Amino acid sequence: MSRMSGVEGLRANCSQFTLEGEPFRILGGSVHYFRVPRAYWEDRLLKMKACGLNTLTTYVPWNLHEPERGLFSFQGQLDLRAYLSLAAELGLWVVLRPGPYICAEWDLGGLPSWLLRDKNMQLRTTYPGFMLAVNSYFDKLIPLIKHFMFGEGGPIIAVQVENEYGSYAKDDKYMAFVKNCLLSRGVQELLLTSDNWEGLRGGGVDGALKTVNLQRLSFGAIQHLADMQPQKPLMVMEYWSGWFDVWGEHHHIFPAEDMLAVVSEILERGVSLNLYMFHGGSTFGFMNGAMDFGSYKSQVSSYDYDAPLSEAGDCTTKYQLLRNVFARYRSEPLPDVPPPQKRSSHQPAAIQQHLSLWDSLQFADKPFRSERPVNMENLPFNNDNGQSFGYTLYETTITSGGTLDSKNNVRDRALVFVDRQSVGTLDYRTQELTLPDGKGARTLSLLVENCGRVNYGKGLDEQRKGLVGDILLNQVPLRDFTICCLDMKPSFIKRLVFNHWKSVQQNPKNSVPGFFQTRLHVGGIATDTFLRLPGWGKGVVFVNGQNLGRHWFIGPQQFLYLPGPWLRNGENQIIVFEEHAARENIVFAENADHGKTINVYKLPFCSLL
Repeated sequence: MSRMSGVEGLRANCSQFTLEGEPFRILGGSVHYFRVPRAYWEDRLLKMKACGLNTLTTYVPWNLHEPERGLFSFQGQLDLRAYLSLAAELGLWVVLRPGPYICAEWDLGGLPSWLLRDKNMQLRTTYPGFMLAVNSYFDKLIPLIKHFMFGEGGPIIAVQVENEYGSYAKDDKYMAFVKNCLLSRGVQELLLTSDNWEGLRGGGVDGALKTVNLQRLSFGAIQHLADMQPQKPLMVMEYWSGWFDVWGEHHHIFPAEDMLAVVSEILERGVSLNLYMFHGGSTFGFMNGAMDFGSYKSQVSSYDYDAPLSEAGDCTTKYQLLRNVFARYRSEPLPDVPPPQKRSSHQPAAIQQHLSLWDSLQFADKPFRSERPVNMENLPFNNDNGQSFGYTLYETTITSGGTLDSKNNVRDRALVFVDRQSVGTLDYRTQELTLPDGKGARTLSLLVENCGRVNYGKGLDEQRKGLVGDILLNQVPLRDFTICCLDMKPSFIKRLVFNHWKSVQQNPKNSVPGFFQTRLHVGGIATDTFLRLPGWGKGVVFVNGQNLGRHWFIGPQQFLYLPGPWLRNGENQIIVFEEHAARENIVFAENADHGKTINVYKLPFCSLL
C-alpha cells in the first residue's frame, strides 16, 4: 500500500471516519493468524476480500510470543510481520489489537502464565510487577510492527488500547498506562477501545475512540455509544457472528437470517463494523480458555464460531449472504471467491503401539520434590518459568485407605491412582474419593490437568493450576510429593517417538492413561481432513508432532481439524494421549461433526457475557 508522505491516516474528527482525507467506513473481519495454519493465511484473507471487507483485525497473543520471560518468538506460525505484509499485499487495512490482554477464548486471555509466579500479582492493573512485564513485552513488539503503521507506509490504520477493560475495571490508572505504552513507543495511528455495552462507561481512556461489542440491537448499545461520543464515528468492533463452545454443552449456532438482519441495520445506520469472527479457525494445542461465572467450564479446541468462514475455511451460507450485502457498499465489483480447499477421508488407522503413562515418565524432565504441593506456575521447570500447560503428576506415599478430600484445590481435573490403579477423578464437582484399604506403604498419584485458564471476568485473578493447596487423607494433609511436568511439548513427543513402545497385542485397553501410536499413509498431495475418535474417552492428539487439541467424548465437538499442510506425502505419525478408554482405530472424515446445536439468539443475553 504505497502512498505519498504526509497523507492523513484514519481520523475520527466528525460523525464518520476519514482515511487519506476521504470518507471511509471500516468493513472489517477478525482472523487470528495464530489460529490458522500459516499455509492458509492467504486463502482466508483472499476470501475476506472477496466477501467485500476492507479491513482485517487481529489480536496478538502475548503468551505465545513470550512463552518464557524474556524469550520471544515471532517466527513461523507466529510471524506477525509476515501476516501484516500479506494483508498489505492483498490490499487490506489492519486494525491491530495487541493487548496485553485479548480475551479471545484464549488461555488467561493471552497473558503469560509465568506472571502468576508472583504470589502478589495483580493482572491488568498498575501493579509494578505487571507494568514491568508489559513494558518489556511492548519494548519487543512495537518496534517489530512500527514499520507496518500507516504513517510509515503500512496497513495498520488503528490500534486498540487493551480490550474490554470496562468489564474488569479494577484500576482507574491502568488504561492510561497502556495508552502511554503505545504512544511512548511511537504509535501515532488512531487509538480505539472496545467494550460491550455495559462496559462502555468504565473501559475508555481519554484520547481513544470508544467502540462497542454486541450481537443484538435491542439493548440500545449503538445509541448509548452515540450519546457518549457526540459527533464521533460509530463502530461495532465486535459484531458476534456466532459464539464459542464449552465442553459438555451444545454447539452454538447463530442463524444466518438473524445475523443478516442485524448487520443490514448496522450498515443502514452508517456504522462501521467488524465481524468477530469472520473466520474462527482452531485453538490448537492447550491454548483454549475457560468460563467461570459461578461454575468452571473449559472451552473446546474448535473455534469454528459458526462464522462466515468455517473452521476449515469453507464459505458458508452466512458468507454468501454477507457478500451480497457488502457488495452494495463497495464502489468496485468484488473479486472472485477463491475455490474451496480440497478435503479427504482416509481409511481408518489401526493403533499399532502403546506406551503407558508410567513408562513415559522416563522421557519427561527430572521430577521435583517438595514437602507440600506446588502449583504448576511455581514449579522449577522451563528455566524457572514454571509449567504453563498440559498435565502435572503429583505422587506421594500413603499407608492407609480412607477419605481423600481435595478441599477444592485441584485445578482443574485429577485422575487419581493407588499403586497405579485408577480409583476415580477429582474436579470442581467431585472433591472427595474413598481410597481402598491396603497393607504397607502405597503410592498415591494425582495426574492433574490444566483444562484451560479463564479468559474473561473477575475469575482471571484465580488461575493458578495443578494442586493449589493441600490435599487431605482422613483430614490429614498429605506431604512429601514427587512432582513431574508433563506439558507434552514437541521435545517430549519427539523423545517418545524414538523409544520402545509395546505392540497392541499386549492389551492396550489396560494401558490407560497412556500414549497410542499409529501411522496414516497419504498418497500424493495431502489435503485437509477431520480426525475422529469414536469410543475413545478424553485426551490430546499429536500429528507429526503438532498438538491438534483436546478430544472428549462428552462433546459437543466430535472431531479435530487436521490441516493438509501439516500432513506429508507418505507416512504420518499420529499419537493419542488417552486418559480413559482407548479403541483399536482412529477414523477420518471429510466433514466436521459439531454435535447437538443450540441457537445462541434464544439464550438470555447475560449468559453470553
